Amino acid sequence: MLFGDEHVRRYEETDGEEGHDWMGTTVLVLTTTGRRTGKKRKSALIYRPYGDGYLVVASNGGADTPPAWYLNLQAAPAVEVQVRADRFAATARTATAAEKPDRWRTMTAAWPQYDEYQTKTDREIAVVVLERG
Repeated sequence: MLFGDEHVRRYEETDGEEGHDWMGTTVLVLTTTGRRTGKKRKSALIYRPYGDGYLVVASNGGADTPPAWYLNLQAAPAVEVQVRADRFAATARTATAAEKPDRWRTMTAAWPQYDEYQTKTDREIAVVVLERG
């Protein structure tokens, strides 16, 4: 099973032929800029298309701290996204309180464990909107 850096490497090498379809769902590669180092950081994340953009969830498996990639995009919302062979610049933002319920349902349909992750933490798990451009 692909995971972490190996997942990203195989995804990029094969334009998503390996790694896009994963455990019954779909994955993209998100590149953020490290908030401390300024270095590019890549993460393989479950996603769903939504309108003209894409959604990902900053779950960190229900840990009390958000994933590093989420902290990075909060500091620098200009990101790069790869969906299969399609690579593009995007702007990342956290879904607003009004937007979140529908987007959360979209993401839990893709990965039902997100609901379980939310029960593990007092932190409100963010849904992130990735918008081209």
